[in-house]
Amino acid sequence: MQTCRIGLVSVSDRAARGVYVDQGLPALEAWLNRALTSPFTLETRLVPDEQPLIEQTLRELVDESGCHLVLTTGGTGPARRDVTPDATLAVADREMPGFGEQMRQISLHFVPTAILSRQTAVIRKQSLILNLPGQPKSIQETLEGVKNDRGDIVVQGIFASVPYCMQLLDGPYLETEPSVVTAFRPKSARRAAEE
Repeated sequence: MQTCRIGLVSVSDRAARGVYVDQGLPALEAWLNRALTSPFTLETRLVPDEQPLIEQTLRELVDESGCHLVLTTGGTGPARRDVTPDATLAVADREMPGFGEQMRQISLHFVPTAILSRQTAVIRKQSLILNLPGQPKSIQETLEGVKNDRGDIVVQGIFASVPYCMQLLDGPYLETEPSVVTAFRPKSARRAAEE
């Protein structure tokens, strides 16, 4: 089984300067360890809100490190220093607008200001790059979706679609822990053990 290489990028001026401890990278790493049952390796980066640096980091993770999936956290709002989506679009070959739409739909269940988010997703070469929120609680909600009191999914999280997207990009076959998130694939795309 091919090992998935995942890049994690936390974008924060203050965390990059050491003003406070970054929470985005540990939250993403912990979530992936709970959610993925397939083998994966991580490349992590902490960068300030500087568009050229973010672009360089994304290019490096895809082009040099060969990451199949890159998750960013932070820098997606309307403030002048929030440039993560701009950097992401600048390195994109193709945009995947459905991810941003779904992330805002999920977040609107929790805060009305979710409409201010500029989160996006793109494909660069054969890699998927996703802009996630900056807060650990919001990261989890976005990835897993909205659940009711019984734990049933009311609104699908974005990660349910990530394994199949990666499969369509000729990336590794990702399997997930159903108690965290269930990967959705059409029957024709499932491996025999899944059926």
